[in-house]
Amino acid sequence: MAVEDDIRAIVAEYAKLDVPMDEVTDTTDLFDAGMTSHSSVNLMLALEERFDFEFPDQLLRRSTFASVSAIKTNILSVLGEGTDGT
Repeated sequence: MAVEDDIRAIVAEYAKLDVPMDEVTDTTDLFDAGMTSHSSVNLMLALEERFDFEFPDQLLRRSTFASVSAIKTNILSVLGEGTDGT
């Protein structure tokens, strides 16, 4: 799934996790895995650039970026796509 692969690559580069990405599941709490609020902002900006959109104000909260799954769900909802990436 391309969207999820892109998200995981961006998380790996920008989230600055304390654990290797191969240990991060779709539901791993990224903040528990070491992501700081500063790195979450960098992650958000990288996601916005990659997917060419802006997160609306109502999604600028910790839960939006808590996991790969949460990020994917929120990106697809903003882009108006189904949760299966179509």
